[in-house]
Amino acid sequence: MRVNGAGAHLTTMPHYRGRFAPSPTGPLHFGSLVAALGSCLDARAVGGEWLLRMEDVDAPRCTVDAADAILHALDAFGFAWDGSVAWQSERDAAYAAALGQLRERGMVFPCACTRRELADSRLGVATDGASIYPGTCRDGLPAGRDGRAWRLRVNQEHVQFVDRVQGAVECDLHHEVGDFVLRRADGVFAYQLVVVVDDAEAGITHIVRGADLLASTPRQIFLQRCLGLPTPDYAHLPVVLNAAGEKLSKQTLAAPLNTVQPLSQLVSALHVLGQRPPADLVESSLDEFWSWAISHWSLALVPRQAPL
Repeated sequence: MRVNGAGAHLTTMPHYRGRFAPSPTGPLHFGSLVAALGSCLDARAVGGEWLLRMEDVDAPRCTVDAADAILHALDAFGFAWDGSVAWQSERDAAYAAALGQLRERGMVFPCACTRRELADSRLGVATDGASIYPGTCRDGLPAGRDGRAWRLRVNQEHVQFVDRVQGAVECDLHHEVGDFVLRRADGVFAYQLVVVVDDAEAGITHIVRGADLLASTPRQIFLQRCLGLPTPDYAHLPVVLNAAGEKLSKQTLAAPLNTVQPLSQLVSALHVLGQRPPADLVESSLDEFWSWAISHWSLALVPRQAPL
């Protein structure tokens, strides 16, 4: 995947609908705050809507306590979303219908490959760490093997789009990714499918999220095309790193947000997003913070990478 040049920037938008979609596998951390703040401000600055979706489709990894903690943190930091919270765990029927539509068109196939077999294929890994699929089962299952997962056929697909922060992005899906999973071997619908179905049904027009998900976007655009769904505008924000140069995440033991003192963290998030807040903003109220942040928001100031 190649990323080049400057992004396109939004000026006026008569209808804007964005969203924030955390996974309730643990509490929000500072990297989550940067993503939530950027997506919310980009919507509110043009008078748009901002929705909240809990990406809890992977039930074994998600907990009610984590979802409650996320909602509490967002409320403590002054976030206000439109409508009720959407829960992926309640939407299996919609995902099954989308997969069924692709099956009817012959665009997916069952796959018997294990993770070990894929790792041993020696084709390498995609930019997000997933194994590049060697096409083992695309023309039929090996003798004596049962299908474990469902994969989307990727032929000579070349995806190009302009990210509003990262600039021009190109991906040769066939060589860089291969046929990718839509339903896992354990029966769980894959992230690529559920996010495409959810965004389309919710009428999302703009997706603002962390650049750690940039590698997923070509797959999602291709899947949107396969399902006849619209493609939103994308903006991928800089990823916050820890002292070891790792992305802040639950896996790298990122500290949870401090919900007792939200202002200092909100102002720090603005700095990461390149927004140049005044020094005294940290001493303001939450209402004053949001008023300043919304009225001064500029995606043109957002850097492609977080400052070191």
